[in-house]
This record gives sequence, structure tokens and C-alpha cells, in this order.
Amino acid sequence: MADKDRDEKHQFEAARVEMEGSGHGGLSQAELDELVASSDTGGRNLTGPIGIFIVVVALAWSLFQLWIASPIPFILGFGVFNDTEARSIHLAFAVFLAFASFPAARTPVQLGLGVGIPLLLAALFFVGAKEDTAIWWIPLAGLAVAAGVILGSPKDRIPVWEWAMAIVGTICAIYLYINYTAISSRVGAPITLDFVVAVFGLMLLLEATRRALGPALMIVASVFLIYTFLGPYMPSIIAHKGNNLSEVVNHHWITTEGVFGIALGVSTSFVFLFVLFGSLLDKAGAGNYFIQVAFSLMGHMRGGPAKAAVVSSAMTGLISGSSIANVVTTGTFTIPLMKRVGFSSEKAGAVEVASSVNGQIMPPVMGAAAFLMVEYVGIPYFDVVTHAFVPAVISYIALVYIVHLEAMKAGMQGLPRAYVPKPIVQRLIGIAFTVAAICALSFAVYFGMGWIRPTFGGAAGYIVFAFLTAVYVGLMYIASREAPLKMEDPNEPVQKLPLPGPTIRAGLQYILPVVVLVWALMVDRLSPGLSAFWAASFMIFILLTQRPLMAMMRGESSFAADIRAGVIDLVEGLVAGARNMIGIGIATATAGIIVGSVSQTGVGSALADVVEVLSGGNILAILFLTAVLSLILGMGLPTTANYIVVSALLAPVIVTLGQQNGLIVPLIAVHLFVFYFGIMADVTPPVGLASFAAAAVSGGDPIKTGVVAFFYSLRTAALPFLFIFNTDLLLINVTWAQGILVFVVATVAMLLFAAATQGWFLTRNKIHESLVLLLIAFTLFRPGFWMDMVVPPFENTPPAQIEQAVMQVDPGERIRLNVSGVDSLGDPISFVAPLTVGEGETGADRLLASGLELVIGEDRVVIDNVAFGSAAAEAGLDWDQVINEVLVPADQPSKYLMFLPALLLLAGLVMLQRRRAGPAEPAAA
Repeated sequence: MADKDRDEKHQFEAARVEMEGSGHGGLSQAELDELVASSDTGGRNLTGPIGIFIVVVALAWSLFQLWIASPIPFILGFGVFNDTEARSIHLAFAVFLAFASFPAARTPVQLGLGVGIPLLLAALFFVGAKEDTAIWWIPLAGLAVAAGVILGSPKDRIPVWEWAMAIVGTICAIYLYINYTAISSRVGAPITLDFVVAVFGLMLLLEATRRALGPALMIVASVFLIYTFLGPYMPSIIAHKGNNLSEVVNHHWITTEGVFGIALGVSTSFVFLFVLFGSLLDKAGAGNYFIQVAFSLMGHMRGGPAKAAVVSSAMTGLISGSSIANVVTTGTFTIPLMKRVGFSSEKAGAVEVASSVNGQIMPPVMGAAAFLMVEYVGIPYFDVVTHAFVPAVISYIALVYIVHLEAMKAGMQGLPRAYVPKPIVQRLIGIAFTVAAICALSFAVYFGMGWIRPTFGGAAGYIVFAFLTAVYVGLMYIASREAPLKMEDPNEPVQKLPLPGPTIRAGLQYILPVVVLVWALMVDRLSPGLSAFWAASFMIFILLTQRPLMAMMRGESSFAADIRAGVIDLVEGLVAGARNMIGIGIATATAGIIVGSVSQTGVGSALADVVEVLSGGNILAILFLTAVLSLILGMGLPTTANYIVVSALLAPVIVTLGQQNGLIVPLIAVHLFVFYFGIMADVTPPVGLASFAAAAVSGGDPIKTGVVAFFYSLRTAALPFLFIFNTDLLLINVTWAQGILVFVVATVAMLLFAAATQGWFLTRNKIHESLVLLLIAFTLFRPGFWMDMVVPPFENTPPAQIEQAVMQVDPGERIRLNVSGVDSLGDPISFVAPLTVGEGETGADRLLASGLELVIGEDRVVIDNVAFGSAAAEAGLDWDQVINEVLVPADQPSKYLMFLPALLLLAGLVMLQRRRAGPAEPAAA
């Protein structure tokens, strides 16, 4: 277990014990802020000139990121940075703030790692540089970093040696920017200064990682560095030639293959702006607004506070990239209210944990992973969000249903309504009218924007801003007519819930920046970075103006004071955004060491052999191993670093071995699989820190809270296995009508899965009823599994008849080829390749259009040539491979016919449970 995790868990536990001893139902805001800071933004809370200096540095980081994301540098022709220069400056800020904000832990294990790893790496660097004469300083570098750890790290000040570590680490990170021109002229031939900077930089980066993220990521990255040097001494299955210090320095620090690679580039270009946007939105009051709206709409239902916690956490997930921060933000209000309506401390905390952690899978932001997928998978951001949408939404719907089942078990009621509800018909008419109005408004805006751009040309941006400003002022006027939203004390008696209408109207202006972000991403298809820039810029405008506008409209204006308060809110939001980014910036840079080692040593192909041996080539076993590895690494690594490491190591392996098993797995499905299990680690005991944070608020047992949260999160763990085998869930190659059907059916299936795992449907399940529910859910998720047993999906055609086979399908459709040959290393391989059939009047013409030239014999068909960039090349085909089988799509009945027996079985189960349950008690839904 990571020591940093243990330290934080002890803090959570101490806070929980103190809370229980005082008899208070929750922690103070200051205590909760300290808990989040110890995990996410730094344990030091410095005051005086040093504290102001740290704030100024964080503010400068946010302003720098806004500058490079904006079009202003290109307009002025000043301050334009290329990707490498921007990454260098980005890491310099992150390293400096990591040493300034995070004191080094003093536990024996932490101290041993902080001292031992720099000394071990110094020894390896020294041996690896034996050809170089000027290497006497390398052991001194290791001793210097180790000494900085030994001398200590107080929380209330920054000692001289830590200033030295922060400044040297910053210089090493910014070295690429300062010497960019000189370095670009000597790539592959580092000079002595390059060696010095890279050696110190790698050691100090790993120490910053230990402070900000705990020892786990530091250990993993160090292991990969050790592997890079000691390749010849590894077991034969993973051995390689080994690399000397010159190669490591060049690969990991001087080029963009290692530390300054894709992951840090994504952090620089995209992630910072989204985290900053979330911080600004939260500072404006959106977090409180989302919670209040959720309670006003759902608080009256069975277990209403718990359902509201789920919905508010889903909305808060848009503005928070941290599971722990999400738990604390919403949990301080929701957990006590859940306990008051009948939830135990553990179940209240578990609901909050399950919903808060899932905030990271909720489009359009999804933490940092969505932007990394854009780079790693090579598809547009819009496609990533499209593929992630259905699993995320049905996961949240299922969690609301789990809460409902828990309320049903305990006979809970909701909180008293604030109004007498209208008859159901009137409510349905009102909902329909609202939906119609929103649709009409959406169409008007969409076509209006389409008219503005060609009409006004270069001035269109000013017209759009004027329109947004007018809408914003209108929404502010509506909000000013309502009472201000205030977070009530959840420990005080709740007489009635807030009215939905006034509550929603009191903060509609917070929706506008989210609309701007989604519009820029989804409709205008701007880059994620530029979309986040415009959304963050609009948020800055709102922060500066909302206080004076609101006061003016209410006749309470104190213009100078309101402007000053708005500026303070803005500065605090910018600083909070930078502090929230420290861990992510460090994590992406350190994960670059791992990715760089994989590319430098070729361990990926070796790992494929290891995984194949361990799994026996079985795709389910491979997926299980990947899930377990993600959970284990997630116990010490943040979600972003976990995703980078596991996807770099195992995503290509899963795709390759899937092909060998005849399963064509899209790369995006594998990356989402890894990501889902990465976030599960925040839940899974014994480490899940989100569970400890929730327990600190609820007063419950943290391990029990984690266990219950894990069972609540089984739906999230099941989804990745399902969408690997049924890519319809990711909306891959489906029409709109099919997409709607998939969403409805998958939602029903997930609700049935939740009912089975919770042991309650209409009444308490018997064991065989839970098994039947699982069977029905599986059938709804994967109807093709049963249909393939009834009617095989492909007809096996002899390879010599391949020309006749391609004539049986329409151009653009796929046939599958079972192929054998040798890989790039000369080892035998066998896999299934999906070949898209080209246009042509004859079979030979169609094969040629697909980029395939064959030598067809009586008993052997050999690939003679594959055209570059053709469909055949994309399928992985190569010359001299042998085609063993040709699989042509068969005329198979619709797989959705399997829904009929499943639904009949469900109807029988409903009748059986209704008969046993008796008359239902009248209660709010």
C-alpha cells in the first residue's frame, strides 16, 4: 500500500474520530479543505510574503496557459510558443509548485524511497555513462537529491534546500525552451550540459512525483528506467540489448519521446484549460447550484437525498476532475441528509463515493482521459465523447435505481415537498412543452449561428459575443428576481425542500458557459483546447460581472466593492485551477518516462508474449488480467497516470490477441476499458481514498464504506466487458434509430443487472431469481451471443474461392480473412483480418481495389502484394502471408429477436414477484 495513501487515510480517520467524539454530524469546511489539499493541491498552507509568492506563481501559470491557448499571440505576432516550448514551461511551473506546495512525507518507507531511488539511479546513470569521461558529478547528483530528502520538509515553511530543489527542477524543465534552437541542431548527440540537466531533471521529477502523488508512480517509473539500462540481464522473454546514458538522456529528456511526450502535451494543451474552467465555474457558485437543483427536483422521492446526491455528483463531475474533491464538495451536504432519511453511515458514504467517482466518466470532460484518447487512438474528440456517452449515462441511471432499491428495502420515504404537485397529466404536458421549447430554441440558435457567420464574416465573433452577453444579462435578471441560493446546514431539521422553479431560475447563468463549451466541442468542432479557452474566457467575464450586475438589478449596488469581490473571485479561481493541476502535470510527465521506456526497449511486444502465456491466448483472461492490473496500479497512481501506463502497455496487446482469437476489438473500446478500471481503484478497498474521504464526512467505517461502494460500482465494472464484445454500446457503426434502441435496451439491462446484484427487484430476490435477472440482462446486452449459436454469423469459404466470396457482399462491406505468417521479428503469427471490399465488376477487380494482390493455387492462397495505405494494409495484411479461411457474412436473422424470449422470461418473473410481494405501499417514486 502506498505510504502517501496511508498518510492521507490516517488524516481521514483522525478527522472521522474527532467528528464522532464531538457529536457533530460533519466536518468543518476548513477541515475538509485541508483533507482535499493534502491529496490534491498540496499540504502546505503558507502565509506572508512566501505564501503570496506561491499564489503569484500559480496565477502566472494559469495566465500563461490562457495566453498560449488564445489566438492573441498569433494576432500580435508575439509570445507564440511551439508545442515543445509550451510543454517545457508547463512542466517547469508544475515542478516548482510541487516542491513548494507538497512537503515530503517522513514515514520510514517514504524516506527510504526518497533516498534510495536517487542513489540507485545515480549508480545506473554512472555505469550507463562509462564511455563518457565527465561523469564524476553523477554520484554527487544522487547524493544531493537524497540529502534534500533527509534534511526534512516542514509544513509551515520552505527550507533553503527545498528552494534549491524547486529552482534546479524548474531550470531542468525549462531547459528545452531556453535551448530549443541549439538542441534541435544536435538531436541524437547530447552534450555534457544535456547530460547534467537530464540526470538532475529525472531525479527531481521522480522526487516531485513522490511528494505530489505518493511513491507508487515513482516506483513504477523507476522500474522502467532500471529495465532500460539492465535489459541484457532480464529474463529472456523480456530481455533487450540495453541502453546507455546517452540514449536515455536523448530519448527521455532532450526529445519529445519521453517526459515531454504526448501525455505532457495533452496536459499542456487541453487538460489545464478544462481544469481551470471547472475551478472558475465552481468559484462562481455552480457547484452549490447543481446540488440545490438536484435536491429540489428529487428530494421528495424515496431515498430522495441519495438520488439527489447521484444527480448532483454527475453534474459536479463536469467541473471537478478529482474523486476526493467531488466527494467533499457534494458529500458535506448530501451525506448527512441521506443519514436522516434512513441510510446508514456506510451506505450514505458509499452512494456518494460511487456517484462522485463516476463523475470522471461523464462526457464531455471526463477528466484528462478523453483528451489523451484523442492523441493515443487518433480519433476526433467528438467521437470519443460519442462513444463514451451511453455507458456513462446508463451507469448513472443504474446508480439512481440502486438507491431506489435500497430505499425500498428499508421502507424509506422522501423529504416533504415544498408544493402540492399537479396532476400527472398536467405534469406530462408541462414536461412536453418544456422539451418542445428547448428543441425550438436549439434549432433557432443552430440555424441562427449558421446565418450569422456567412452574413457578417470576420465580425461574426463580435455578434456572437453580443448575443451571449444579452442572453447572460437576461438570465441574470431572471436570477435577480429569486432569493439567493444558500447552502443550508444539512445537520439542521429540513422542514421542506426548495421550490424547483425558483431554484432552477436562480442560477441559469451557470448553464451558459457549459453550453458554450459543448457547442464549441460538438457543433463547431473546435479543438478541445480552443473550446475550453472560449468557455473559460466567458467564465472570466461572468466572474467579473455577476456580482455588480446582480446587486444592481436588486437595487443593492456597491459598485466598487462588487467589482473588487469579482476580481478576488477570479484570482482565487485562477490560483485554484493551477493548484489542481500540479498533480496532473507531474503525473503526465512521469508517465512519459514509462511510455518512453516502452517505445525505446520494445517491451510492448515482449509483454504481449507474457500476457499470451499467462492467459493461454483467451481474450476473457486477457481482459481480466488487464482489469486486475488497472486496479492494482490504481491503488497508488492517479487515474490519469494509471490510464497512460496500462493503455501504453496492454491496449495494443488486447487488440492483437483479440484479432488472433477472431474478435475485432476497436482501439477506443480497449482504451475505455482501461479507463473504467482505472477509476474503479478510487473505490476499491483497502486503498480507495474516496471511500476514506466519505467516511470522514459520514462517521462510518471507511473499509465498510469502500466495500459497499464497490458493490454499488459493480455496474461500472461490468460495462467495460460488455462493450468490448458488443460495440453497439459505444455507438460504433450504428444509425440514429439503432442508437436510441441501444440506449433504451442497455438502460433496461443495466437496471436488471443492478436488481440482481442488490438482491431486490419488486421484492427480495430468491437466488434463482437473481440468476434469471442476470441471464435476462446479459441477453439484452449481448443478443448476438445467443443468435450466433443458433445461426453462425459467417460462412466458411475455401481460400481458393476468395474471388467468388467477395462478389457475395456489397462494396464497402467486410469479409474476414484467417491469415497466418510471420511478424516483424520472424515469429509465427495467426490472426483474423477484417477486409473492406472495394468496387469492381469482378472478384479480382474488387480485391485489387482493396489493395490486395494474390497468388491463388489449388490448395494455397498467398498474398503477393499489399498496396500502401489500402484497406488491406489497414487490416494488417502483408505480403507472403497465407490465407487459411475466408469468412463471408451469412444471412442471419436479426439478433434483436433474442429480446423476445428474454422479455417473456422477465414478464414471468414480474408476475411471480408481484404475487409474492402483495399490494404495493403508496409512496413517492
